[in-house]
Amino acid sequence: MSGHTKPSAAPRRRLFLVAAGLAAVVLAIVPHRIAAQSARAPDLAAIDRAWSDGSLDVERPGAAIAFVPPSETEIPNDVFGDMVRRGIAIFTDTRSEAKPYAGDGLNCSSCHLDRGRRPGAAPMWAAWVRYPRFRSKNDAVNTMTMRIQGCFRFSMNGAPPPDDSDIMTALQTYFYWLARGAPTGGRLAGAGFTPLAEPAEAPSIGRGAAVFAGKCAACHGSDGRGRRVAGADGYQFPPLWGPDAYNWGAGMTSVATAAAFIRANMPYGLRDALTEQEAWDVAMFVDSHERPQDPRFAGSLAETRARYHDSKWSLYGTEQGGIRLGDPSNYPLAGGR
Repeated sequence: MSGHTKPSAAPRRRLFLVAAGLAAVVLAIVPHRIAAQSARAPDLAAIDRAWSDGSLDVERPGAAIAFVPPSETEIPNDVFGDMVRRGIAIFTDTRSEAKPYAGDGLNCSSCHLDRGRRPGAAPMWAAWVRYPRFRSKNDAVNTMTMRIQGCFRFSMNGAPPPDDSDIMTALQTYFYWLARGAPTGGRLAGAGFTPLAEPAEAPSIGRGAAVFAGKCAACHGSDGRGRRVAGADGYQFPPLWGPDAYNWGAGMTSVATAAAFIRANMPYGLRDALTEQEAWDVAMFVDSHERPQDPRFAGSLAETRARYHDSKWSLYGTEQGGIRLGDPSNYPLAGGR
């Protein structure tokens, strides 16, 4: 056309060469990436299912959003801040502050360490943004209210606080404040418990007993019944079995869940102090002991196991140490407060 010069072919050649180079890189990388993903697909698939249906509070591998909860020095001095502080009090001294709904020797902070702040110990700032969600444990979409009530029923071996109680309001206010600035529905790094790979050897109650004696009994007692606070109705370190422990409906009765928690957080204040095999072994040992009955028990041990404990990682209904765990003839358990 008159008045115009023909565009140079050089830019088009450079674009073609760049595109060809990128294609070569992709063709070189993709087979290796696909092979790597295929090799680990079973583990990722299982974790994804657990993450999606809420059957296990685990941290799914892969990209996650980094988040740091606010400092408690940032709690405002107003009515809202007073409710946050009330939530902290309930969370850290549940036995006293949430009567009559707490029924055992644990506090919320017994499992959700550092006042519910510690990554890898099911921190509450990461839990808050994941609800409502479907959970296979009760085959329903659970709100945070329902999730908290479930903890009181199983982990606290107590009764669910009413939806509109000050206990429920205070706890949720605290969780909301902890998650301030976190994306709703986002997957935050440090959520839940990081799952362990299948153990190299089948978990051993005998080996676990040795680990417990050497690395756990100093805090939890040689009998697993916890260490009480001198002169007070409470525990410095919670019981792991017996009448004041979490009941058979709690998530920690899954050896896999207990092993993940122990590996990341025990002995208290340490991280990865045990080998993965030691964590599996001592989790098996702890969960091989009797504890309060699953509140969903309706008269048949076999039916309760089939419906709620049908897993190789649950010892409910199995014979250990000469007794069948969960059998009604074992109750009431001796001791307690």
